[in-house]
Amino acid sequence: MAQFNLTTASNLFKIKYGKLSENTYNSANVLLGRVKKDFNFTGKRMDIAVPTSFAGGVGSGSLPTPNYAAVQDAVITSKKMYSVIQIDREAIKASSQNEGAFVELTKYSVQKGVESWMRNMSRALFNGITAYQVGSGNGHLGTTTAAAAGGSAAAPTVVISAASWKEANFEEKDYINVDSAANPYSTSAVWEITAVDPSTRTVTLARISGSVDLTADAGAKILVMQNSKANDPTGLKEVLDATSGSLYGISVGRRWQAGAQVAAAGAGLTTDLMNQTMLEIQRKSGKVPNLILCSFVQYRKLLNVLEDQKQYIVEPRSPELVGKVSFRGVEFMSSAGPVGVFPERFIEDDRMYMLNDNYIQLHHRPDFGWFDDDGSVFLRTASADAYEARFGGYLESYVVPPFHGVISGLAV
Repeated sequence: MAQFNLTTASNLFKIKYGKLSENTYNSANVLLGRVKKDFNFTGKRMDIAVPTSFAGGVGSGSLPTPNYAAVQDAVITSKKMYSVIQIDREAIKASSQNEGAFVELTKYSVQKGVESWMRNMSRALFNGITAYQVGSGNGHLGTTTAAAAGGSAAAPTVVISAASWKEANFEEKDYINVDSAANPYSTSAVWEITAVDPSTRTVTLARISGSVDLTADAGAKILVMQNSKANDPTGLKEVLDATSGSLYGISVGRRWQAGAQVAAAGAGLTTDLMNQTMLEIQRKSGKVPNLILCSFVQYRKLLNVLEDQKQYIVEPRSPELVGKVSFRGVEFMSSAGPVGVFPERFIEDDRMYMLNDNYIQLHHRPDFGWFDDDGSVFLRTASADAYEARFGGYLESYVVPPFHGVISGLAV
């Protein structure tokens, strides 16, 4: 016996579509919203005078011999940071009315382009040059274990070392380059990240261009954001971990180094450790940090440590519902008053930063944003029936070391 049902009469039934879902990923960044920004960085470079000592010439009993105060120049040179989107022309037309698509594709793609630029800027801001970098420079995502990739030459799988693993650095759809002793960094060899398994630190790639076979490379391999090796703006980790060398052209030393570099050596987070770091920064710079950022692991531990200081707010959704309870936030009491504490996904699990956002600045070239010099944001591509839009510009982050500090090596 035959009957009408959803299968036999499927062509008679409509499909009901809900509204576009919210993002399934975290795209927030507190620091980018709080640091100072200017958009008038012109000329070949910017030099900022930095006093690094008191003046000599003081003494008692008789006139002392004078001596000048040391002043050095911090050199700021711009880095190029981009986000590029491309849209098929037919897709633009097909999405131009509500019944044709969930969203108008041009508006949606513009939003996603800016969002991805912000995400990549956050990655660069919390990154830096680290010991596992094969070559010099920044731009890295992480390093693999010293073993050949699994999978195939076209679709290799690599395992990221525990020391360099940071889940936020690896996103599906990102294009990357690889740098190793056997296969030196080249922008012509490109892979796409197709899958990320945080539980095993495994990243699956798809070869987009080039002929490099990672399954034949038994050494450690650095994964680098496409075209980005040694091209990122200066990161917090690079500045606040420095104990030698130079930063912005000034030699690292007592007056040009992080105000506190506290190695926890596997100890758990305590308020005493936080007080030690905050007071050391104040002792050296005369200023108290006004912002604390840490990994989600350390934020969870801090919530337990400061349980009695949480600010709770009970806000029933309706008179009939009384079960909604949440806390508004956590503040750490410093010598100058309360300081907000925020989790940041781009910070390593064992780290906490004490920052003063008055001494972090992003210097941009003029006209930062969408490239519209030709009169339109969307430019027709030469080789396809499509339009391309570019967001970004030229900038450098300037972090004045003595006003900030870091706790590293915390128990996780």
